[in-house]
Amino acid sequence: MPTYEYECQSCQRRVEAVQKFSDPDLTTCETCGGTLRKVFSAVGIVFKGSGFYKNDSRGQGSSSTPPASTPSAGPAPSPAPSPVASTPASTD
Repeated sequence: MPTYEYECQSCQRRVEAVQKFSDPDLTTCETCGGTLRKVFSAVGIVFKGSGFYKNDSRGQGSSSTPPASTPSAGPAPSPAPSPVASTPASTD
Protein backbone atom coordinates (compact mmCIF):
# COMPACT_ATOMS: atom_id res chain seq x y z
CA MET A 1 0.00 0.00 0.00
CA PRO A 2 1.30 3.48 -0.79
CA THR A 3 2.31 6.02 1.83
CA TYR A 4 0.83 9.50 1.44
CA GLU A 5 2.04 12.69 3.08
CA TYR A 6 -0.37 15.41 4.21
CA GLU A 7 0.34 18.92 5.52
CA CYS A 8 -1.96 20.95 7.77
CA GLN A 9 -2.78 24.36 6.32
CA SER A 10 -3.06 25.87 9.84
CA CYS A 11 -0.15 24.49 11.88
CA GLN A 12 2.06 23.19 8.97
CA ARG A 13 2.37 19.82 10.71
CA ARG A 14 3.15 16.96 8.29
CA VAL A 15 1.51 13.56 8.66
CA GLU A 16 2.20 10.32 6.79
CA ALA A 17 -0.61 7.85 6.19
CA VAL A 18 -0.50 4.36 4.68
CA GLN A 19 -3.67 4.07 2.62
CA LYS A 20 -5.20 2.01 -0.15
CA PHE A 21 -5.87 3.69 -3.48
CA SER A 22 -9.58 3.41 -2.77
CA ASP A 23 -9.39 5.02 0.71
CA PRO A 24 -10.64 8.62 0.95
CA ASP A 25 -8.08 11.40 1.53
CA LEU A 26 -7.52 12.66 5.08
CA THR A 27 -9.12 16.08 5.55
CA THR A 28 -8.75 17.10 9.22
CA CYS A 29 -5.57 17.59 11.28
CA GLU A 30 -5.64 15.55 14.50
CA THR A 31 -3.60 18.19 16.36
CA CYS A 32 -5.36 21.50 15.60
CA GLY A 33 -8.42 20.52 13.54
CA GLY A 34 -7.19 22.43 10.48
CA THR A 35 -7.51 21.36 6.86
CA LEU A 36 -5.05 18.78 5.52
CA ARG A 37 -3.68 18.96 2.00
CA LYS A 38 -1.87 16.12 0.20
CA VAL A 39 1.84 16.80 -0.45
CA PHE A 40 3.35 15.58 -3.72
CA SER A 41 7.07 14.83 -3.83
CA ALA A 42 9.53 13.70 -6.45
CA VAL A 43 9.72 9.96 -6.88
CA GLY A 44 13.13 8.34 -6.76
CA ILE A 45 13.67 5.98 -9.68
CA VAL A 46 16.76 3.84 -10.15
CA PHE A 47 17.36 2.13 -13.48
CA LYS A 48 19.46 -0.98 -12.99
CA GLY A 49 20.91 -3.21 -15.66
CA SER A 50 21.98 -2.56 -19.20
CA GLY A 51 19.97 -0.82 -21.90
CA PHE A 52 18.92 2.28 -19.94
CA TYR A 53 21.79 4.54 -20.83
CA LYS A 54 22.77 6.25 -24.08
CA ASN A 55 26.04 4.37 -24.38
CA ASP A 56 24.45 0.93 -23.81
CA SER A 57 22.61 0.90 -27.12
CA ARG A 58 25.68 1.20 -29.32
CA GLY A 59 28.50 -1.11 -30.22
CA GLN A 60 32.03 -0.35 -29.08
CA GLY A 61 33.24 1.23 -32.33
CA SER A 62 30.13 2.91 -33.66
CA SER A 63 28.78 6.37 -33.02
CA SER A 64 25.46 8.01 -33.67
CA THR A 65 26.85 10.57 -36.13
CA PRO A 66 29.05 9.71 -39.08
CA PRO A 67 32.48 11.37 -39.12
CA ALA A 68 32.58 14.60 -41.09
CA SER A 69 34.48 14.29 -44.34
CA THR A 70 36.89 17.10 -45.05
CA PRO A 71 38.19 17.81 -48.53
CA SER A 72 41.85 16.93 -48.77
CA ALA A 73 44.42 19.04 -50.58
CA GLY A 74 46.28 16.01 -51.89
CA PRO A 75 46.83 12.33 -51.35
CA ALA A 76 46.48 11.05 -47.83
CA PRO A 77 49.79 10.71 -46.01
CA SER A 78 50.99 7.17 -45.59
CA PRO A 79 51.42 5.95 -42.03
CA ALA A 80 54.91 5.93 -40.61
CA PRO A 81 56.51 2.50 -40.47
CA SER A 82 56.54 1.01 -37.00
CA PRO A 83 59.98 0.47 -35.53
CA VAL A 84 60.89 -3.19 -35.31
CA ALA A 85 63.33 -4.14 -32.60
CA SER A 86 65.77 -6.73 -33.83
CA THR A 87 67.02 -8.92 -31.04
CA PRO A 88 69.21 -11.86 -31.76
CA ALA A 89 67.69 -15.19 -30.90
CA SER A 90 69.53 -16.74 -28.02
CA THR A 91 70.20 -20.43 -27.89
CA ASP A 92 70.37 -21.91 -24.43
